[in-house]
Amino acid sequence: MLVSCKGKPSEQQTYTSGKEQILVDETFAPIIEDQTYLFESTYSDANIDLVMKSENELLNLFLSDSIQVAIVSRLLNAQETKHFESKNIKIRINRFAIDGIALITHNSSNYVNLDVSDIIKILKGEKSSLNSLVFDNANSSTIRYFKELAGIKNLPQEGIYALKSNSDVIKYVNDNPGSIGVVGVNWMVQPPIELEKIVEDLKILGVKNSSGKPGSDAYYKPTQNDIAIGMYPLTRSLYVINCEGGTGLGTGFASFIAGERGQRVVLKSGLLPDSIPSREINIVN
Repeated sequence: MLVSCKGKPSEQQTYTSGKEQILVDETFAPIIEDQTYLFESTYSDANIDLVMKSENELLNLFLSDSIQVAIVSRLLNAQETKHFESKNIKIRINRFAIDGIALITHNSSNYVNLDVSDIIKILKGEKSSLNSLVFDNANSSTIRYFKELAGIKNLPQEGIYALKSNSDVIKYVNDNPGSIGVVGVNWMVQPPIELEKIVEDLKILGVKNSSGKPGSDAYYKPTQNDIAIGMYPLTRSLYVINCEGGTGLGTGFASFIAGERGQRVVLKSGLLPDSIPSREINIVN
């Protein structure tokens, strides 16, 4: 979710020029870095400074009005919405992608598939076929998502581990072949250069949903096709929430991500674009 709200720009801005700080949920760092690179390459007068944070840290900064733009994976709740409405800031919302949360393990691991029911059991501290789950950060959007999935407020003290980042999870799973890590699928499809060799030694597990729900008939992976047909159970929408209140670089960047070029970046990243970019086919006789 990309959020842009009224603040105090340090310089004159337009939709395609000026300087803007953007808070980014670390879970989506690879795709947002790609979007920023293309945006700045297209508009040479645009300067975007990405500030990577966990979701909780990000929202605390965002609600302090210190930074105008934030990228997270959920809608604002009632209290957060009221914060901006009390300042007469109009909030506009657009979804730009659907993310699949990938469960990963080392290629040598015996794990191939997982059931959502077993994931929920270990999150509740109950006996499960899983020995452990390794998350990116105790304050991350991924842990918040899994708490909501299991309907719990607190995680058990055994079987659940939190590191500092998605990079740390990938390295840990590589060094501990029996472990299962939880990362955004973009980290596996387009990993940073320093992780490319490591990712080659890892695999993404198939996941079967709980009985009676879509995706409960087989094991599905976070491919764009399985996400599009609603069969992969661990997905979340990403949104553009704009409350800038005027002409600004945040609004221009949000429009770019939601536009055709930005959606092509989403398509390449392994996430599902909110609107599939059109393709032109030339037929030569």
